[in-house]
Amino acid sequence: MNKLPILLAGLLLALGLAATDSAAAAEQPAPIHFGAIGWESGALTTEILRLIVEHGYELPTDTLPGSTVSMEVALARNDLQVIAEEWAGRSPAWVKAEQAGQVFALGDTVKHAEEGWWVPAYVIKGDSTRNLKPLAPDLRSVDDLKRYTEVFKDPEAPGKGRFLNSPSGWTSETVNSQKLKAYGLDGLYNNFRSGSGAALDAEIASAIRRGQPVLFYYWSPTPLMGRYDLVQLEEPPFDDAAWATLTDAANPRPKGSRSLPAKLSIGVSKAFRDNYPQLVAVFEKVDLPIATLNKALAHMSETRQKPRDAAIAFLRDNPQVWKAWLPAENAAKVEAGL
Repeated sequence: MNKLPILLAGLLLALGLAATDSAAAAEQPAPIHFGAIGWESGALTTEILRLIVEHGYELPTDTLPGSTVSMEVALARNDLQVIAEEWAGRSPAWVKAEQAGQVFALGDTVKHAEEGWWVPAYVIKGDSTRNLKPLAPDLRSVDDLKRYTEVFKDPEAPGKGRFLNSPSGWTSETVNSQKLKAYGLDGLYNNFRSGSGAALDAEIASAIRRGQPVLFYYWSPTPLMGRYDLVQLEEPPFDDAAWATLTDAANPRPKGSRSLPAKLSIGVSKAFRDNYPQLVAVFEKVDLPIATLNKALAHMSETRQKPRDAAIAFLRDNPQVWKAWLPAENAAKVEAGL
């Protein structure tokens, strides 16, 4: 029996299958890269948007890790396409890329967001239900902190107070470090940088559970802000020139100022904005009510729910929120995918 025709047929079949596989691979679009944000609200928002893109528009996505600044640099290069929670205008890297037309901030995703320096209310007012006496009854502003280093004493640095800063690599860590200098507190307080957002949360929550004084940077939307009675310390009014000195870690003479008024947006690369107009239209409409978001974040934190699972629950429980962002046909696909 002549085996040559059979072998030839098999070879042609294999080549045909390979060509088919190659064509299918060529038709499959590259995934849209989202920044893997480390804090809870950013992580939840990332997964909400990914589910909408994957189910509503049948486009693949993935996430890539990095610090705040490194993700902004990657966005400018289009190594990332989306940062789901961008505090636009806060870092020199973002401002430079935005001025160059390399990145864009879409929408106003969470109204009434804020950031600053906080202490538990019982430090100022006491708490009769826990038999806690006020330790700093006259504490109102950052300038008052000069009198209260002993209240917020650092167990690892005798004679100094402890200020809980953001993790290294966050834009806010640079700002807070410069604020300590601007307010004349850098020699009085140890600038303690947490290893992660979760570590910062754990240290704050532990101190509050024990009724201990704690001074820390924080922001909203977050579960912690809705869970505890906190007081934000007063700072000088916001000033553009002062803000520039706070975002520049190399500036030797920073000036005090409240942080830039918060405006949360979705950061996208120029290539994304040009290539996905249908998603740009959705992202521009994203509006997450802060009370609803804080509730979802609190549940996610308390139950140790993964952000992906929390996002699915959010979309199932709040269709009236997200359906307003999408055309009806795409909204139906998202709903079916859940």
